[in-house]
Amino acid sequence: MNTLIAISGLGVIVMLAEMINARKAIIPVAILGLLAILGYNVSEYNGLGSFYNNMMTVDRFSVAFSSLFIGITILLLAMSHEFYKDRPSRISDFVSIKIFMLAGGVAMVSFGNMAMFFLGIEVLSISLYVLAASKRLSLKSNEAGMKYFLMGSFASGIILFGIALVYGASGSFDLQTIYQVIHTANFPQWYSIGVIMIVIGMLFKVAAVPFHFWSPDVYEGAPALTTATMSTLAKVISVAALFKLVVHLVPSPIYSFQMLIVVVSMASMILGNVMALRQNNVKRMLAFSGISHAGFMIMTLLVSNFSANILFYYATAYAVAGLAIFSVIMYVTKDKENETIDNFNGFGKTHPLLAAVVTTSLLSLAGIPILSGFFAKFFLLNQVIQTGWIVLVIVAIIASIISVGYYFKIIIAMYTKSTEGERLPEMPLVYKIVAIVTLVLNIGIGLYPNMILNLIR
Repeated sequence: MNTLIAISGLGVIVMLAEMINARKAIIPVAILGLLAILGYNVSEYNGLGSFYNNMMTVDRFSVAFSSLFIGITILLLAMSHEFYKDRPSRISDFVSIKIFMLAGGVAMVSFGNMAMFFLGIEVLSISLYVLAASKRLSLKSNEAGMKYFLMGSFASGIILFGIALVYGASGSFDLQTIYQVIHTANFPQWYSIGVIMIVIGMLFKVAAVPFHFWSPDVYEGAPALTTATMSTLAKVISVAALFKLVVHLVPSPIYSFQMLIVVVSMASMILGNVMALRQNNVKRMLAFSGISHAGFMIMTLLVSNFSANILFYYATAYAVAGLAIFSVIMYVTKDKENETIDNFNGFGKTHPLLAAVVTTSLLSLAGIPILSGFFAKFFLLNQVIQTGWIVLVIVAIIASIISVGYYFKIIIAMYTKSTEGERLPEMPLVYKIVAIVTLVLNIGIGLYPNMILNLIR
């Protein structure tokens, strides 16, 4: 709980810094503040428990995922100064919104009460609506913000309706009370309807098929740093929150619910990868790639005892690779109208280190050894095999093979095609630092997977 309060307080401090004309200190203060909060959050492994009448619960799951969210936010904020340097008067707005979004994410994995969960998801969603439309003079950005707002509002309404039905069936918003009711008594039929509505709303937030249709257009139209935020931080938060909801709200494994998860997972993996093959815009391609990876992460809901450590490892590997790619995309596509693959032509010859970062991250997303993405899929599929869903594992392997096709489109462009247009200026130092840090993390997590897997056990 103190982590949530500290993050919210930091957001307020950032806004106050603008009032006293201390813009240059905003990014350093925000990053140092988040590093201090990260250290405090990790220390809470020794202070687990429930707070404020179980509104918030601190357990190994919430501490691990909150730490991951804070780490991702630090890297995103590090790139904010360079990305928003043409709008220095608004830097406090962008930074504070990302920090408040982080607060919403922490609430979504630490809630012990459905009211706190809904509060968290609204803080997260409203922040993303604003960021998606933050490029006011761009029609694409305005369209992305409006489309995301309209679709997101419907999803939030569905979630709220589901929460109301769950409350009507159980008589409580408290997760522990709901858990006891569904495991000790016969509950009304509308409880199941409420849970399904909550899951449907969360599948929209995750951008899983068939609730994915907003994702490609919003990813393409939003500013690149906002797209990076949606692709990494927002998606990981949504998947973690969905996982926690299913663990507490769904009674012991129900075949019909498992079938729902299997169908959504298979559809997300196949459609996401097949549609990505047809894309020439890098951000749209990564949007469909994110849909396919959402299908993989949803598979953890089938694993016995709901293996949170596997989901945490997969989410970490996915976020690290995504941040690495976007740090380069923001550099390559700066001041360009279209973020097409052609922008990467000859990039391997002019920027060999950055090309290596992109290549490594793409191979990780494809599941190539020895990178973290390979072990994430290996651990996940190994557990799914033990549940008996062999067909799902076969589809996942086929989907991974398909993904190699469009990931290699970028790699081939970097190493085999000649450079077109003007030579790129020197890459900003902060982008380079983020790219190298995420590259090292990607390889390190792959070589030492237990370092991540043991955090939730």
